[in-house]
Amino acid sequence: MWGSQQRKARRAAASREGANVGLPEESWFSALEGVGDLAPPVPTDANVRWNAPNPVLRPLAGHALRRIFGTYVAARAALGVALVAAIAVMGAATGHYLSLPLLLCGGYVVQALFWWFTDQLRMFRALQSARWQWWMTIGIDLLVFGAIHWIDPTSSLNFAALLVLPVLMAGILTPRLPALATAAGVALMLLAAAGRVAGSVPDSAALMSQAGLSGIGLFVVALLSGELSMRLAHEERTARDSRERARQQAQLSRLVIEDMADGVLVIDRQLRVRAANPSARRLLVAQALRCPSPPFSLRLHPGWLVLADAVEQAFARGNWPSASIDLNIQLEDATRRALHIRARFTRSRSDGNDSASADEPLCVLFIEELRAVQARLRQERLAAMGRISAGVAHEIRNPLAAISQANALLEEDELRPDQRRLIRIMTDNIDRLRRIVDDVMEAAPGSLAPSRTLDASAEIASICSEWARTVGLVLGSASRLQVLLPAAPVGVIFDSDHLRRVLVNLLDNAVRHASPASGGVRVALETSEDGAWALLSVASDGEPIALEVEPYLFEPFHSTRSRGTGLGLYICRELCERHGARIDFRRHDERHCNVFEVMMPRESLTSAEGRLVL
Repeated sequence: MWGSQQRKARRAAASREGANVGLPEESWFSALEGVGDLAPPVPTDANVRWNAPNPVLRPLAGHALRRIFGTYVAARAALGVALVAAIAVMGAATGHYLSLPLLLCGGYVVQALFWWFTDQLRMFRALQSARWQWWMTIGIDLLVFGAIHWIDPTSSLNFAALLVLPVLMAGILTPRLPALATAAGVALMLLAAAGRVAGSVPDSAALMSQAGLSGIGLFVVALLSGELSMRLAHEERTARDSRERARQQAQLSRLVIEDMADGVLVIDRQLRVRAANPSARRLLVAQALRCPSPPFSLRLHPGWLVLADAVEQAFARGNWPSASIDLNIQLEDATRRALHIRARFTRSRSDGNDSASADEPLCVLFIEELRAVQARLRQERLAAMGRISAGVAHEIRNPLAAISQANALLEEDELRPDQRRLIRIMTDNIDRLRRIVDDVMEAAPGSLAPSRTLDASAEIASICSEWARTVGLVLGSASRLQVLLPAAPVGVIFDSDHLRRVLVNLLDNAVRHASPASGGVRVALETSEDGAWALLSVASDGEPIALEVEPYLFEPFHSTRSRGTGLGLYICRELCERHGARIDFRRHDERHCNVFEVMMPRESLTSAEGRLVL
């Protein structure tokens, strides 16, 4: 039955709260919770939550209520001094220099000053619990002001007005039930004090009416102050939650911008760089450590003046060109760097610590190195071209097979010498077309082979042996081909067929341009210092590759031979990238000046079998 009554009481209270449904009743004394503690449910019995001993303000509404409580503690000390002065002056005027109200006010001043120092210095942590704070502030006020009023209810100083202060603070700092209980107790005390002197004063009815109206006013004060306190706590919690979400969003945005591959610069109208991510600082200078930390002027370095002029013109026009622009800046080491720049305009509201005006426009630059942009566009075009070429090659394969078969049938007939010469020309060109189709199909996207761990030393030895027999090279110390392999197995991640395709292509190119001297072509395999990569190099002692040709070595359909397809090195690069490897060209000043290097990721071998030793 008692549980049923409690539920009915809670439902009635919820219906009376109306608009405050969903808004938890909050007060300083009601929830002095620790930062990491969960707030317990609001009890309905006498063991209310405002008795919980905890010296820490609750995290949701602690700041505002803490300021209110601190002001209340300081005001008590000032009020006590004023009361002592007022009663002393009244006593001097009437000849009563020492009275019980004066003694009570003197003790009140001592207690108020002591508690004010205790609150300021955070002394006596045991006294900082919610229970002691209530008794030492609101409780003392009720006792002292009530006693003074009880002693002389008809005093000209109207001590009853002082009771509004503890009732008001009870409404602000305690839950509704203790606040209303405080107001009820004060109202009953006012009525009792008026009734005590009702027979000894001429206008006792007016005194009783005044006490009753004061009690009603105290109830109103308790209710209104409680509602305002709950609203203040709710608004402060909302503001704190919004501030925390904004802080998290700012941190997330900062992390995203810091990790962006594109450079980001935030520039104001005075051409000051407000913010710059690491990518932007790397693009503005040759060495990232030499770039100053924001804020810095965009005119700080002479090589940035072209960028500063472009931003200044954009501010003058009020917008950035719709299309991206390309600029060349000069770095501190006198080298030049081409930048691809996009921009957006935004506005910034200044805070109290910023000298900029409110709503100042800001220019946000997105910077990329032009070479990287062109490489990305080139890769996109190559991918599209590769898909188209694969489709065309697939369509060519069927009629090419028919032509090849018809040409083979013609060779079986008795033909004149001139006709046989034409047949050989057709055969050669059919084979060339077949190689082109195979190369295009090999480079087409989607022709993937799974990577596996293999012994690079054994695979390279086998490939070099087969290739030497195919082209008619005799292996040995005087051979044009030198193969330098480690004695121990070298595990790499690759595909054996793809490795054969890459190495054979590099060997064909090397022997084509190498001299006929012994060791004109050199194949070597070694591991990196950190052991993470295996380095395969194919070098030749031919004429150095021309500087104007070097940037296009790995471009498709670029060949220095009239009958070349221009797909060999391009296919090698594609195959290497599919297995996480890299291929590059290096120029040496030694005999073997043309060196192609393939870096393959290392992997431990579970077993090494079938090693072929040259």
